[in-house]
Amino acid sequence: MSQDSATATEAARKLTGRRRREVVAVLLFSGGPIFESSIPLSVFGIDRQDAGVPRYRLLVCGGEEGPLRTTGGLELTAPYGLEAISRAGTVVVPAWRSITSPPPAEALDALRRAHEEGARIVGLCTGAFVLAAAGLLDGRPATTHWMYAPTLAKRYPSVHVDPRELFVDDGDVLTSAGTAAGIDLCLHIVRTDHGTEAAGALARRLVVPPQRSGGQERYLDRSLPEEIGSDPLAEVVAWALEHLHEQFDVETLAARAYMSRRTFDRRFRSLTGSAPLQWLITQRVLQAQRLLETSDYSVDEVAGRCGFRSPVALRGHFRRQLGSSPAAYRAAYRARRPQGVAESAATVVETMVPSQGPPSGRRGSSMSSAPVAVAAAAGPGEHSLPGPDAFVPGRPALPGQRSAP
Repeated sequence: MSQDSATATEAARKLTGRRRREVVAVLLFSGGPIFESSIPLSVFGIDRQDAGVPRYRLLVCGGEEGPLRTTGGLELTAPYGLEAISRAGTVVVPAWRSITSPPPAEALDALRRAHEEGARIVGLCTGAFVLAAAGLLDGRPATTHWMYAPTLAKRYPSVHVDPRELFVDDGDVLTSAGTAAGIDLCLHIVRTDHGTEAAGALARRLVVPPQRSGGQERYLDRSLPEEIGSDPLAEVVAWALEHLHEQFDVETLAARAYMSRRTFDRRFRSLTGSAPLQWLITQRVLQAQRLLETSDYSVDEVAGRCGFRSPVALRGHFRRQLGSSPAAYRAAYRARRPQGVAESAATVVETMVPSQGPPSGRRGSSMSSAPVAVAAAAGPGEHSLPGPDAFVPGRPALPGQRSAP
């Protein structure tokens, strides 16, 4: 997590006009997901002084004319309009309804004015798209939900998007990854303003860790944004997904694209928000996950079928991305799943993954590209949910998976 508390404190001292540090404005829009919207309302809008948490004053502002319709067809009426933002020392945009549509110009103007007057601007999840549209992320590091990071990077190339972080604190502008990472960032703001003890007391009330370690990498599915389908690199990417069982490197991909390695790296990153080498390694690890879950291949065989040069290479990358060895991951997964489900899934995967060696003519990208369809179908706030057996009493969790609440 990128943090710069000193810079944040300095920015807070520069508040001008009627703005007060303890006043937090939350900017809501129609179509926003209710979960992300409720996070800052709960953190900053409830008086918990009895637990040692300093009080904030919350202003819930409508970013457009109401009533505001949210998840499930609920209608909300914000007690304040955009004019109330002029009193806030912190302005939070918890989410934006669509990563493909522009936010209202009046709301963007209000955010720019707040930032110019020293307010701290916060974007949770897809709220980063609103901050980017206002120009507040230009030349800055930022993050958002991993599923939307490639689109953010492509649409706003001047933003330094890092999809690995749970949140990024760049002083007076802060962004977070999806859903629960919004809680992490809000707790970080309390910690910055009032210290570790206050943030810890609030975390206990919310029944969450006061500060999570790591980032989004364990949740990352480095699928590609929908927009790449019309780009010339799409053919190279499709070839890579079909030939993951072969040993090739980024130079091979660059040659297939008729580009120098440097040009290929730049073009790939502009399209996906990820370096091609990291994307390729992640795809190989994802393939290994699937084989470990759905086949009886040994770890050595899995390494070969996923294009790793050795089992040692597989184990190293697997542990770095998932925090577990391949063998431990398989054991934990099988302990959780009914035997019949695992066997039927293995049959399906066997027809989708080409065997090690020369290509057989079958399209091996079916499985690898499946997450693309899921990502494209989901709207902002609609994050991947665990399967029906994700939290089953008595079954050990997968490495990196949180226990049932």
